[in-house]
Amino acid sequence: MPRIYRSVIINTSKEMMCFSDFPIPDDFPNYMHHSKIMEYFRMYARRFDLLRHVRFGTSVCRVSKRPDFAATGRWEVVTESEGKQESAVFDAVLVCTGHHTDAHLPLHAFPGLESFEGWYLHSRDYKSPWAFTGKQVVVVGTGNSGIDIAVELSHTAKQVFLSTKRGAWVMHRVAEGGYPFDFSYLSRFIQLLQSLLPLSVSNFVLERKLNARFDHALYGLQPQHRVLSQHATINDDLPNCIISGRVRVKPIIQEFTETSAIFEDGTREDIDAVVFATGYSFSFPFLEDCVKVVENQASLYKFMFPVNLEKPTLAFIGYVQPLGAIMPISELQCRWATHIFKGLQELPPASTMLADIAQTKEKMAKR
Repeated sequence: MPRIYRSVIINTSKEMMCFSDFPIPDDFPNYMHHSKIMEYFRMYARRFDLLRHVRFGTSVCRVSKRPDFAATGRWEVVTESEGKQESAVFDAVLVCTGHHTDAHLPLHAFPGLESFEGWYLHSRDYKSPWAFTGKQVVVVGTGNSGIDIAVELSHTAKQVFLSTKRGAWVMHRVAEGGYPFDFSYLSRFIQLLQSLLPLSVSNFVLERKLNARFDHALYGLQPQHRVLSQHATINDDLPNCIISGRVRVKPIIQEFTETSAIFEDGTREDIDAVVFATGYSFSFPFLEDCVKVVENQASLYKFMFPVNLEKPTLAFIGYVQPLGAIMPISELQCRWATHIFKGLQELPPASTMLADIAQTKEKMAKR
């Protein structure tokens, strides 16, 4: 099961992430601690009397087509609870397991790690900084989790090293005037401007704004990619940690020894622990070859629908990584999926969907 560290604060503001039929309470902060998000979900479930429809503590073992699938589009779902399995038939299935399913831990890419005498873990197993008090720690990866953990560890560890392969554009939660960044910049007007301007111009403008806050090259974070080519990294405190020496930015690790890490620039640092914030992969082991994941990608129309099913009664929710909140997008995806399931709308022909998938992949590759 996906897990989070105790200090997690959401990267999207409440104004931009709430569901359309139940606004987040006014007294909740703009950027919420994960406990507040859980409270909001519980409030939503109570408001719409959803809990009676939910079976907790239940694992999905298998989702397979019924023998009459070509005519009915129905699925047989095998679940397990308290060691007992049971089967049920459903008219349609939504897969909502998300991107962050399996920890990606590429140990083979770090020679000498098997002889390292310290300890290492994936960021999904990190909970709090106290176990690292007084230690020399290297955090591998400059995504949201990696930077969050490096910043938090800098308050208790003796020294934190942040190892990055290709740098990162670091955005911040607070925009001009103290308003939430996404509330200020993720608007229809901004989207219209971006659609009218060449991508290179949009990249230039945003990169200039981010470098005005702190020069990424000066701080050792200058990325090889353009800002709109990758998922955003958001953190308010990293520049302060770097300029005060509590976090030192390093290139990728070339190899480990028993007590140290040797970086690509030839420098060596004594290390007690390693946190691998190297991301996640996703898979669908419960589906019987309906959708294949290749290089952490699945060929889905609009990131939602498999193309070659006889009946469109399977959809995937939340398999996009937007610049902004996932909740409103998931809500719209669910509305569309249920319209398709009920026959109120139809999907395009398979050839059209395949062409759209290929075009989307080509656009992503260019970015």
